[in-house]
Amino acid sequence: MPSNSHPYTPSPPQLRLDNQVCFALYSASLAMTKLYKPLLEAIGLTYPQYLVMLVLWERDGITVSELGERLFLDSGTLTPLLKRLETSALIARLRDMQDERRVRITLTPSGRALRDRAEAIPPCVLESTQCTIPELSALTTELKQLRDRLGQR
Repeated sequence: MPSNSHPYTPSPPQLRLDNQVCFALYSASLAMTKLYKPLLEAIGLTYPQYLVMLVLWERDGITVSELGERLFLDSGTLTPLLKRLETSALIARLRDMQDERRVRITLTPSGRALRDRAEAIPPCVLESTQCTIPELSALTTELKQLRDRLGQR
């Protein structure tokens, strides 16, 4: 029960939930993850695994540290993900021949083949967003710019 010593006053606009960019990003992320879940289950991946596979489909054979930089993930988060993908026979982790300290991630034939099935996902996402490709492209650019500006702090 509210205390009588602090009468209720409405929050100022800057403290209203619907005015928070953080909440808009958070709730949009939840909605996007919910959209992706069944699409990714159909190809046997979780969302973080899908992100790893997207990077590897772009550039096979990168190091774990390069992958972590690309996904903004530390090795403590990335290592279990990679182990699960390796157990699923989608990737292989190999020591770099020139530098034994580095581990390279390569796609297996199954990992390469999975890309064909994953190609059905972006059109489903596009349709669900009810946005045009230029609208999504502009939104993606703005979000990357925001991320980069926040990362400079």
